[in-house]
Amino acid sequence: MDEDVRRYIDAVDPAYRPLFDRMHRLIMAAYPEADVALSYQIPAYKVGKRRLYVGAWQHGISIYGWGQDRDGGFTERHPELRTSKGTIRLRPQDAAAIPDEELSALVGAALRLLCGGGEHGQHRPRCGNAEGQPSPAPRGHWGACVGALVALE
Repeated sequence: MDEDVRRYIDAVDPAYRPLFDRMHRLIMAAYPEADVALSYQIPAYKVGKRRLYVGAWQHGISIYGWGQDRDGGFTERHPELRTSKGTIRLRPQDAAAIPDEELSALVGAALRLLCGGGEHGQHRPRCGNAEGQPSPAPRGHWGACVGALVALE
């Protein structure tokens, strides 16, 4: 692990360290290949082009970077934990009532690379027309799909 990240984690308030460690464990269990580095002075877990940030604060931890359509339904089930667009604020007492499976679903949805309904590593992505040529897609989308296609070949 990056030395800066290690120092950050070591400095997390002991009252919130178990919650931080739980999120770290769930992220790394789902994505053992994730690169972890400090970004915006907090740990960022990077998988492909996706990032999930976990910061420890006075209240507990906050999770950033998951996007409106990539939370696995978490904010729909827990609207009180969403404090702004793209931020989930977890206090230890809130997290105690949330099973690991639900937090793992949030992590999975936030970091999963999707292409046309196919999930990389599970289904062949549909990232082009019938002839296999790239179809119009948001900027950066085709590059992620090409990487997945190469990995699947």
